[in-house]
Amino acid sequence: MTHLTKNRKEALAKVDSNKLYPLDEATALVKNISYTKFDASVDVDVRLGVDPRKANQMVRGSVTLPHGTGKTFKVLVLCTPDKEDEAKAAGADYVGLDEYIEKIKGGWTDVDVIITMPSVMPKVGSLGKILGPRGLMPNPKTGTVTMEVGKAVKEAKGGKIDFKVDKFGIIHSMVGKVSFDADKLTDNAREVLQTILKLKPAAAKGTYIKSIYMSSTMSPGIQIEPKSISL
Repeated sequence: MTHLTKNRKEALAKVDSNKLYPLDEATALVKNISYTKFDASVDVDVRLGVDPRKANQMVRGSVTLPHGTGKTFKVLVLCTPDKEDEAKAAGADYVGLDEYIEKIKGGWTDVDVIITMPSVMPKVGSLGKILGPRGLMPNPKTGTVTMEVGKAVKEAKGGKIDFKVDKFGIIHSMVGKVSFDADKLTDNAREVLQTILKLKPAAAKGTYIKSIYMSSTMSPGIQIEPKSISL
């Protein structure tokens, strides 16, 4: 444990907690101070000046990261037989319908994303108690209930992530891995942050983006200058 503490002290010494870092400096620094032996995830935490209890101030959306997430997503497509070839050609890991619905009823949820089509939703709806708590329930708002199953599979495989503000007014989002080039991390983070800016609710008053922190697994947080991500 002492070894870890020494590493953390060194990491903390490199971060000026009173400084607001431009985005590109923050991504270079997060790579520099990450001391895990595995390829850590890099995340941004954005504190918004909204009241998430009010429906007209809820901020949620999805974004496709230009350089992907660095994570391999397992995708299941629940579709009618006429759509199976399209789903397989796009790279879906599992494709089918009734047999997978039965597997899920039996407790199988070894996937990251489930995509389906409107005509199949009545069947998929019965799985809500299993899929809902795991964040796997397909939803038209996030593009996972669609006739364009091939396109949805490619997006899920290509680094599309969903985000929403939590009850404390914070959005947490992954923007890549420590092994990414700094400029790729910057591109990914900028894409997420600018998408959040565009989603500013009309009802939100005062400062919309209160603070932005970037960190990797177990690293100290680096505060980002919000002006460095302006549209």
